Amino acid sequence: MTFTSTLIAWYEENKRDLPFRGIQDPYLIWVSEVVLQQTRMEQGIDYYLRFIRRFPTIQALAAASEEEVLIVWQGLGYYSRARNLHASSKEIVDKLGGEFPKTFAQIRKLKGVGDYSAASVASLAFNEPQAAVDGNVYRFLARYFGYFDEAGSSPGKKRVKEKSEMLMDKDQPGTFNQAMIEFGALVCTPQNPSCRSCIFKASCYAFGHQVTGEIPVKKRASTIRKRYLNYLVITFKEDNGPGVILNKREGDDIWKNLYDFPVIETTGRISLHRLKKTEEWETIFQGKKPVVVNISEEFRHILSHQVILATFYQISMEEPPAQFEWQIPFEQMDSLPVPRLISKYWQKYFH
Repeated sequence: MTFTSTLIAWYEENKRDLPFRGIQDPYLIWVSEVVLQQTRMEQGIDYYLRFIRRFPTIQALAAASEEEVLIVWQGLGYYSRARNLHASSKEIVDKLGGEFPKTFAQIRKLKGVGDYSAASVASLAFNEPQAAVDGNVYRFLARYFGYFDEAGSSPGKKRVKEKSEMLMDKDQPGTFNQAMIEFGALVCTPQNPSCRSCIFKASCYAFGHQVTGEIPVKKRASTIRKRYLNYLVITFKEDNGPGVILNKREGDDIWKNLYDFPVIETTGRISLHRLKKTEEWETIFQGKKPVVVNISEEFRHILSHQVILATFYQISMEEPPAQFEWQIPFEQMDSLPVPRLISKYWQKYFH
């Protein structure tokens, strides 16, 4: 048997039963690929099912508001992916009559769609022979053929993509792509791969040369930036119950169009006494003397290139500062899209 036929036979016997397996609807395949990027499978399945229950068709997604989409996406992170999904669904409905693009080249033009997602949708939904190379595939082929390019480098990705295309079964490209990904996820894993029981160990370069732990060659570590955020949870009372001040983020960042609290960023941890002396505090409260009723524990929130260390100051005021547009009753907090960090704080201290 050839490499490819051996791999596909293994896949047919060992593949996991996943809710997006065996489907040909390009919309559902597209959603699954976007949800599962940089998300653990166990977590991703629940989010995928929740998303398609709320937006079962591309027309349903296009008809929704961005806020609705962000609420359903909440907790997954990488909110730009949700915004791109939504924008592309509108483009498909408005400009393409609701018909999903049918070729790799056309799919690749959708906002936020890269080579991997376009190849997955094209091969699985339309049987186009396009190699879908994710981290699992890269690791598997780099070890098998002995590629020492740095992971994520252009030469490394090009080499693995070309090799994957060469090996592909052109009659069943979707099955081949899924088999490659599944083998990397279940057998040729990042840590403690199952080399002794691997069906390819006799011909695997890394196993034969005892360099499995050295391939793929790791990227040079990027500098992780620490950010210290001091959130001001300004609460007030009205006739219809307690309310809180929110800030809608409109800058072009990862939390665009999500809600959080007014924040003062500092270069390190800071005492309440020093926080009150900052220019930002004075700008917010304008000489008033708000009562700090609670200071939270420090919340640690890890993003791709930064670690956020956040402390929340619950502040009670008779009247909220007039300059803030969003004055929200407590009961509305759970219906608004907020970053996971804000949700964790609110759930712990107000539920």
